[in-house]
Formats: sequence, C-alpha cells, structure tokens
Amino acid sequence: MSASSASAKLSPKVSSRTSTMSPTERTRTRSSLQSAFKAALVRELSQSPSKATKDALLRAAAHACRDLLAERWANTQKEDNQRGADAPVRRVHYLSMEFLMGRALGNALAALGLDKVLQEQLDAQGDGLRLSDLLEREPDAALGNGGLGRLAACFLDSFAELGLPSFGYGLRYQYGMFAQGIEGGKQVESPDDWMKQGAPWEVIRPERRYPVRFGGRVVSDNSTGGNEGGRRWVGGEVISAQAYDFIVPAHHSERVSTLRQWKAEASRPIDFAAFCRGDYQEASRHMVSADALNWVLYPDDSSEAGRELRLKQEAFLVSASLQDLLARHLREFKTLGNLGQLNAIHLNDTHPALAPAELMRLLVDEHAMSWSSAWKITRQAISYTNHTLMPEALETWPVRMFETLLPRHLEIIYEINHHFLEEVKARFPGDHELLRRVSIIDEGSPHGGQERRVRMAALSIVASHRVNGVAKLHSDLCVQTIFADYARLYPERFHNVTNGVTPRRWLQQANPELSSLLDAEIGRGWRKNLAELSKLGKLAGDVELQSAFLAVKRANKEKLAALIRKQLGPVVNPDSLFDVQIKRIHEYKRQLLNILHVVARYQAILASPDKAPDGLDWVPRTVIIAGKAASAYHMAKLVIQLAHDVARVVNSDPRCNGKLKLVYLPNYGVSLAETIIPAADLSEQISTAGTEASGTGNMKFAMNGAITIGTWDGANIEMAEAMGVMNMFVFGLRAEAVQKMKQLGYDPRLYVEENRQLKRVMDALADGSFAGGDTERYRPIVENLLHRDGYMLMADFADYVAAQSRVDALFRQRSAWAERALRNVAGMGWFSSDRTIQEYVERVWASRTL
Repeated sequence: MSASSASAKLSPKVSSRTSTMSPTERTRTRSSLQSAFKAALVRELSQSPSKATKDALLRAAAHACRDLLAERWANTQKEDNQRGADAPVRRVHYLSMEFLMGRALGNALAALGLDKVLQEQLDAQGDGLRLSDLLEREPDAALGNGGLGRLAACFLDSFAELGLPSFGYGLRYQYGMFAQGIEGGKQVESPDDWMKQGAPWEVIRPERRYPVRFGGRVVSDNSTGGNEGGRRWVGGEVISAQAYDFIVPAHHSERVSTLRQWKAEASRPIDFAAFCRGDYQEASRHMVSADALNWVLYPDDSSEAGRELRLKQEAFLVSASLQDLLARHLREFKTLGNLGQLNAIHLNDTHPALAPAELMRLLVDEHAMSWSSAWKITRQAISYTNHTLMPEALETWPVRMFETLLPRHLEIIYEINHHFLEEVKARFPGDHELLRRVSIIDEGSPHGGQERRVRMAALSIVASHRVNGVAKLHSDLCVQTIFADYARLYPERFHNVTNGVTPRRWLQQANPELSSLLDAEIGRGWRKNLAELSKLGKLAGDVELQSAFLAVKRANKEKLAALIRKQLGPVVNPDSLFDVQIKRIHEYKRQLLNILHVVARYQAILASPDKAPDGLDWVPRTVIIAGKAASAYHMAKLVIQLAHDVARVVNSDPRCNGKLKLVYLPNYGVSLAETIIPAADLSEQISTAGTEASGTGNMKFAMNGAITIGTWDGANIEMAEAMGVMNMFVFGLRAEAVQKMKQLGYDPRLYVEENRQLKRVMDALADGSFAGGDTERYRPIVENLLHRDGYMLMADFADYVAAQSRVDALFRQRSAWAERALRNVAGMGWFSSDRTIQEYVERVWASRTL
C-alpha cells in the first residue's frame, strides 16, 4: 500500500494543506516564519538581528519553527482526542529506550517548506552565512545509539506522515551514550553534552508529571475493593517524572507526531536541616539519585550499580508512560473498560518489557480492577517487537534486584507466570522440561551456583497478543530457535514486519542532488509514495542517466573527502572506490572481517604493486569504518584499535601509492551518516548469516545508490529479492549451513591451514606487524579466531575476498556499475518505514477485541 493511500485509511480527517496551499496561503506562511524568526531573535535571545551570533541564529530558527509546529501539535491532539470510541485505529504508544533523532532544524524546515525563506532571512544579516552553515552547528540529539533508536525515529516520522494517532515514549538523556574520541588508536569515552547550548526543540509539559516508586514494601490493603489479594506498594523512594515533548512533523500534511521524553526529578526539595548544619551532600543526596537516571543511555552494566541504574531507567520509562496513557484515556472516555480496545502499547525490544506488570499494577492496585479484567486489557494492548536472535542479548534480571527495587512488580510477575504455567500444564501434562523452558522465572541451575532471574522476553511474549521479528529470515528463526516453545504454544501470535527507513531524511534531506535527479527522471511522486522509485528500473540502462548519477555520486564523495581531510588529515581520492561499513562495533557485525581483507589487500599490493591478482591495474579503494563500541565491550574496543593500527601502517606506506587507504571516522551518529551514506559506492553488510535481525543501514545505502556486499542475512535477503540478487555481491555461508557446521563441530584452524592468504594475514596480526612489533597486543583476537571464532570469520574469509574481487571487476566498468547502482535505488520502494507502519496498523494496532 502506498503512503498516500495508507494516510487516507488511517485518518480520513487528515488534511494535506501543506502540499495544496494556494499562493495566498504560501505567502502567509512565509510571512509567518519571517515574523516568528525575527520575534525569536528579540524575545528569546534579546539580541539585535544584525549582531546575532551563529549559535543565536540557530536557536532563533529552532524557536521560530517550533512555534509553528506547536500550533500543528495542538491541532493534531485536538483531532485525535475527538476520534471517538469507534475509531478504526487505536492510539499507539511506542515505548523505546532510545530514539536516535539526529538534527531537527533541517527536517522541520523541509516539512514546513520554508528553507528558502530562512536563507533569505540569513541573507538579510549580511554576513554571507549559508543555511548549510547554520544546520551543521546543530548538535545531534543524543537520545539513542544504534539501529534500534534510529528505527524508532523513522517510525515517528512515519506516524506523522500517515496521520497515526500516536505517542513515542522515551527518556531525556542529558549526555547520551557517550561521545567517542580516539587517543593512540583507542576508543575513549566522554559525556556527550549535547544540551549545553540549551534544547530549543523541546517543550516542557508542567501538567504532565507522575510519581515513580522504587524500593519500599508491599502490604495488605483491602480498602479499595479492587484486587483480590488486597496488595499495595508503599514506602521506598519516589521520583517525579516530568514530561518534555519533541515534535516530529509530517511532510505532506499538517500532522505531527510526538516524542514524549521523561526527565527524573526529586519529588521533594533539599533536606533543609542537613543543609543548615553544613552537610550539603546529605541535603541533596536524593536529588543526585534522581538526576542520575537522566545522565546516560545504557549505563555500563559491568558493575552492580550500573545494572541497577539500567533497571531503574527501564522501570521509570514504563511507569511514567503508562500513567500518562491512563490519565489521557480517562480524560477522553471516563472509563478504563475500553482501554485495550482503543490503545496499543508497543514494546520496542525488551527494555520496556516491564509494561505488562506495571499496567497490571496500575489497573489492579490503583484503579480497583479485578485481575481477570485487567489481564484482558493488558493482552489487548501489549505487542512486542524482537530485535535479536542471540539468547545472551535477551534481557534477564536477578530476582533479588526485583525484590529490592520493584517488589510489587515481582509479585505480579509471579502471578502472571502462575496463570501461564497452569495453562501450559493443562495443555501439555507431565512435560516438566517445557515448563522449565518457558517459565518467566529462570530458576537457575538445579545444582545451585546460578541465581534466579526474570526473563523479560518471556514476559513480553506471554503478555502480548502479537510478537514480530523485523525481517523474514529473522522472524522465521525466532520461531525455530529462541522462541520455538512459545511459537508452539501460541503460533497465531508470531508474524513478521520487515523494517523500513524514512525517505524524508535518508534520501530527500541527506541526498538533495540525487533527489533532484530523481525528480527530473521519474517525477516527484516518489517523495510521497516511495514505491514509485520502481520507475527508475526501466531507465537504469540509459547512458546519460548513468553519467548524471555518477556525477552526483562524485560530488557527494568530494564532500566526504573534505570532511575526512578536515577531521583526520588524510587526503582521499574521490575517484577511488568508497568501501563503507558504519554501524555499532560488535563481533557479529564482523568489522574484523573487513579489516582482515584490508590486511590481505595490503599484503597483495606489496607483493605485486603494479597489477592486481587478475592481471589488471589495482582499483584504488578507500575503506571507511565508523561506529562506537560499548564502553565495557573489550573485544570490540580492541577491533577499533586494530583498525587504527592497520590504517597507520597502510596509509603511511608509499608503496600503496593511493591504491589503498583505511579511515576510521570517530563519534558516529546520524549527522555523520547523512554525509557518509550518499558518498558510498560499496555498502558492507557482512554479519554472520542468522545473526543480524534486519539492518536498516543496508536500506539507506541502497536507497542512495550504493551496492551491497553482504551475507544472506537479515533484510539483505528481501533487498536482493526486490532488486534482483545479481545487483548485490552475496557471499558466505547461509544460516542453515552455519548452524549445521556448529553442530558437527567447527575448527577454524583448518581454514587457516588451507588458505595461504589467510595464514599470512593471521601471522601478521600475531607477529606484531601492525603493532610496532608487540606480539601481545592482538593475541586475544588471534586466539579467539583460531580456537573459537564464534562468528565464522575464518570460514567466510575466502568467499569474502572473492566477492571483493568481483567488486573490483565491476567498478572498472563505470557504466555497468552505475546501472547496477541505479537498480539498487529502484528496488528500495518497499523499504519505506511508511510501509512498515502500515503493516503494523493492519496486523497489530487496528482496533480489536480478544
């Protein structure tokens, strides 16, 4: 279904005034922005427009746009509040620990259609300031880290575009995950103080403030006449959740979507008596404890304190969001009986998995509802998206930590588990192993030595009416492997919704030159309905179009080359093949395999400087890597150090003579990706088959005309099917072969012994060739690859190198390369997040009863 028809289906009342304005309306809107911009300079910044600094102009522009969007926000909320109890689509509440929003000003201006107006206003300043200069001064909103958070941000964009009644719920992190620096080739972390110049895009909602409790105890209380057990949570620490709204606009209507972020604040002021006696730490201890919840996304969980803080953050997000949902619903409908029919609560992975327990607590304890009625509502409302196939990545929490921090939630989880296991016993009598495997409580080893834990994925599945993976292979493997028992119990709950990305940011804004070329060749309809990109397929063989496409690509490569020169110093050749891998640094994503190929290529150049192994000239190649490693992930951080050591050797060796360079760009984020992705020729999507849930970077690259080299994994498969597998470079073991090899016994040393090229690479790592002769520095990597190699790098190395040779051969044929790249763009229409959200609406969020 196209985005336009989806919008009509979701919300018939949604207007399209932005795209159908009369000349008079457009003039009025232009005048409104100019007036708001000037007023913001005077009112908000108390500066004369003629003397405003760049930062002042940036804040003023943000305030001006925000004021206009706030009016749209109010109209959207008014419209949604009037939708009635017979609405075809439930209001969606999307709970996620991260929303990787990136910069907001460019998106707001594009949505309002006022970027030219702002440039005119800047021209009036007389300083020669370009709009691009202003946009680049805005820091990225550090509210997320990787693909999970960027997906959530794309979804907010599509919520607005499709007119979906919705709220995104997240936390207001003051310092993000961390700012990545590189010192001596090693990753160093520092606070990402992205709000130090203020946060002009957020709107505080003082009336939306809720108490969140931790610790304390549970007591018997039958005074409400509600829950049969008569239980109430009292005492402990109470923290206030204050709402801040971040408005995300549609581009083809006046609808907006809302990201509501929660800031933790102490529920009481300083201890005045302690302050008066000079004990200032004691006077403010509770305030620091509350504020710590706001500081960092994903606190380092290698310590007990870090794990406890992370659990508190998750509970804080869930409790504040659900209290807000219930308060809104009661204002609109005066009853909670239809809560599940009119509201969808979606869990973006297991971080918000406390939602079922918290919703039950609120309904039963606070609103005097019976257990059975509350459970029916909970099941109606809750749905869950899984984002990983790795059992170790499925969150579990020690029971003892629940007992300390969330005692009432633990009681409720026990009760949910009891009813669930009774159902399983009735259906499968005597199958005690099944009960053990599916229980929400992991009882640990029967012989001791392992503590009891709460399985958050199990809680999510048991409480949800729908559970999905994010690519066809991922969803299939979910029901075959990690969730096989639950799929046997509830086969109707499991389905697939393949991820997508918003074309507004990842094509229109990130790549305006390509967007203009598409407009000229196939018309502007693709901007509203991305499926129209398919028209490009019939034109991909046109020589003039290929030439124009390559010109756009080279211009984007020149921009990236300038950024690399500015940030790092190396001069890279825009005519070289830009080979790019940008994503979170993790062993399963196999940045290490990429580096091994760089080493192999370097060694081959030294052995034969004039000719490549195929007898032709070497294809100049610039390998670009970016990404952060979790602060406690030592192996991933060692891979980053290896990348820098290899780059130091390769880039300084005159024998390479421009044939090969390796560049590692630090502090990867949305804005950096918006520069890198349009410039990429080759997109590295090389995870071990069966490990990547979907990926969305693969879609962004292909949408911008990069060709994928990748395994048969995640959404790579569906992309290949959409564009034709011949338009990708596919290599490596398939998921079933990986599993079979592991079951039969995998010995990575055999691959090293049988492949002289691979052995030379491994020897170079072991003998310190890239570590100044230090043979110990990369011993952990060498030992892991030779004796464990859990992600099968040794098994896939030869095929990966062969695929890279095919890349070289095609890149020499510029017309053939351009045609294949254009077919990549043409095949990306289905991978819009608008299509993804429409599938969620049709299969998960439509009004329903259970």
